[in-house]
Amino acid sequence: MNDVTGLELRSIVNADCTLTLSLEEVVLSSPASDEIIVRVEAAPINPSDIGLLLSSADIRSVRLSGSADRPVATFSVPQGRMEALQTRIGVSMAVGNEGAGIVVDAGRDAKALIGKRVAMAGGGMYSQYRKLKQNDAVELPENVSSVAGAAMFVNPLTALAFVETMKMEGHKAIVHTAAASNLGQMLQKICLHDGIPLVNIVRSAEQAQILRDIGAAYVADSTDPDFTGKLEDMVAQTGATLAFDAIGGGTLGSQILEAMEHAANRTTTEFSRYGSSLFKQLYIYGALDLGPIVTNRMAIGFEWSVNGFLLGPFIKKAGSEVYAAMRQRALQEITTTFASHYSATISLREALDPDTLKSYCRRATGEKYLIDPTR
Repeated sequence: MNDVTGLELRSIVNADCTLTLSLEEVVLSSPASDEIIVRVEAAPINPSDIGLLLSSADIRSVRLSGSADRPVATFSVPQGRMEALQTRIGVSMAVGNEGAGIVVDAGRDAKALIGKRVAMAGGGMYSQYRKLKQNDAVELPENVSSVAGAAMFVNPLTALAFVETMKMEGHKAIVHTAAASNLGQMLQKICLHDGIPLVNIVRSAEQAQILRDIGAAYVADSTDPDFTGKLEDMVAQTGATLAFDAIGGGTLGSQILEAMEHAANRTTTEFSRYGSSLFKQLYIYGALDLGPIVTNRMAIGFEWSVNGFLLGPFIKKAGSEVYAAMRQRALQEITTTFASHYSATISLREALDPDTLKSYCRRATGEKYLIDPTR
């Protein structure tokens, strides 16, 4: 097959404190023996994708230029955030963690995949065509569409990684924030199936109902006047000592640790100036709040830890057998436990439209966007 040419969405930080999004023409040479070329049909917009797409840019500053077919969106980047972006300056970066589509060409060792529909991961999925190693793709069952298979990796594997972390570290229950998200609903379904107590933290009564409708037993609404007391009761009932926080900034992480500490002290008979002996682990995996993490140090004792959590490092730590089992479960349950739902499907060009940009960057519950590069 001849070289394949297609458009790809690129993000670049410029030295003049701006960030530019554009559609660039990319030529893909013939695949190597273990490579495939996929015509991308669906690629979800995840919060992690938005982080690379827009970085620290001020979305309110968007300015549109270019043509109707090849729009260019330019944003201002606050001067104070440029230092953290030094390694990105002048580097045109492909965006899109995962996607699905049809294999249109393959190297010698991957010919059997030509014409097959695959889910794939590895970045650069906001493009019309993607070349990658065949090991970075998974053939989808014939009854699974590209839309259904496009989000097989990021959210499903992250939710499964939370459960595997719980097992590896010896915890018996989990607390999760922003829990009505697509990922949160997947985690709740996993925990129901596997018999794992899960405390869900949400930000509205509507979000709480979403989780109760799928069987959640423990849901705490942070807008409830008695949120702190209810959270502590749920932590005490479940014995949760592990939390995954998608919010990041603010005081919610500290409130969770405090609830764990207070729950432990309910059964403590002796006073210790160092607090309870119960170890409490908080992982930050999201950044819905970009502000500092604020911890009420004197209310959580000394037995605690706060760490960042990323899927890639977890997979390396867990090993190939655990990763293979996680991928297999995600594939088997892609239309049930791990089904994703989208509020809108947009083209590559529409992804640069200012109003559309502002909509998917809200990252609101129930507003997940899908890019279809064939549109």
